[in-house]
Amino acid sequence: MTAQYPPAAAPDRTPVRVALLGCGVVGTEVVRLLTTQADDLAARVGAPLHLVGIAVRNTATPRDPVVDPALVTEDAESLVDAADVVVEVVGGIEPARSLLLRAIRGGASVVTANKALLAEDGPTLYAAADAAGVDVYFEAAVAGAIPLVRPVRESLTGDRVRRVLGIVNGTTNFVLDRMASDGLDFDAAVAEAQQLGYAEADPTADVEGYDAAAKAAILASLAFHTRVSLADVDRQGITAVTAEDVAWAARTGHVVKLLAIAEHRPADGDGPEGVQVRVHPALVPTAHPLAGVRGAFNAVFVEAEAAGELMFYGRGAGGAPTASAVLGDLVSAARHRVHGGRGPAESFYADLPVLPARSARTRYQIRIDVTDRPGVLAQVATVLAEHGVSIEAVRQSAEPAEAGRATLARLVITTHEATEAALSATVAAIAEHDSVREVVSVLRVEGV
Repeated sequence: MTAQYPPAAAPDRTPVRVALLGCGVVGTEVVRLLTTQADDLAARVGAPLHLVGIAVRNTATPRDPVVDPALVTEDAESLVDAADVVVEVVGGIEPARSLLLRAIRGGASVVTANKALLAEDGPTLYAAADAAGVDVYFEAAVAGAIPLVRPVRESLTGDRVRRVLGIVNGTTNFVLDRMASDGLDFDAAVAEAQQLGYAEADPTADVEGYDAAAKAAILASLAFHTRVSLADVDRQGITAVTAEDVAWAARTGHVVKLLAIAEHRPADGDGPEGVQVRVHPALVPTAHPLAGVRGAFNAVFVEAEAAGELMFYGRGAGGAPTASAVLGDLVSAARHRVHGGRGPAESFYADLPVLPARSARTRYQIRIDVTDRPGVLAQVATVLAEHGVSIEAVRQSAEPAEAGRATLARLVITTHEATEAALSATVAAIAEHDSVREVVSVLRVEGV
């Protein structure tokens, strides 16, 4: 007789009671998967998954027919008290935090897609779960369907992660991609993203980088065994990126992407050992794999000491992809309820300091409008040299003259690596130079 793995659910096995908090796009897809894949999920867990209820803000809101109205309730507290595993897809800080803590203290494991909560107060949840002996899973909080949290949290636990670099927000990637492919300006690209359902009516969390910063904080915490919160992340969104920025990127062999970057920096002559975490638009060379990530897709590079470079790619948002990650976590948490065991606990033994953004080292591309006369380039180069910023390449083009003004030239200067502090001082000095009309743009260059 051939043994089955995983074992089929025994007919008399006590079901695992599942409570769902939230029934929006993701929550509805979670219900759909629980319903349509019930037999397979039971076989994988070793017991049936029984959805005991769905907590919502308003039971009168129309819902997909897959959602049984008899399961819908506004009494979230009573619901979590009746569950073995609580799945939270509400988002936001409250009431999600209070409900999850109530569930944990009542002995339930939790599965959450709430990156904002984890980035702001994840350690509180982890500590409560450790004390109660239950699991906290959150694969869906970082990159939708892409299996990223589990590899960093578990598969690479025997390695040393050096750097995490990637696109973790599908909305901004769609916007920047449309600006590059069809020459749309920022507002038009955002409007299209909203029409297609990639962006919320209020896209602030995406376009200002808050969503990506929360995910970067979570990834940095996992990768470097150090508590990193949203407040530790240096954040810059894409609202200042113009169609001209995107066009110039193409002319210089780059594309503009909003990147989340978390890196371990060893102690050196410039400062102590620590972790740097930042989110900002950056120029990525067209030859780099991240440059080819189109539409609302996500992709993340993880650089580890022994494993080398690993790339994770896929749909980073959407109801079905996110629900897939939620169900994966739910199966893991439910199996532990049935067969015993625990998922990984929080690891923060390294306790590294989070270094200031001004100490981060990267390359830059600076676009400057200057008076078109001999010696100006040398004068600008002297300013860079005085601040310890060396030039890698210079491109110059004539700009149309405006009535009553001297002819202008556009300088596009790419630097070698420099600190944020040195670059800021350099740009300020350049802007004050007599021959400089305007510092048009300063963008970091990553992935080189």
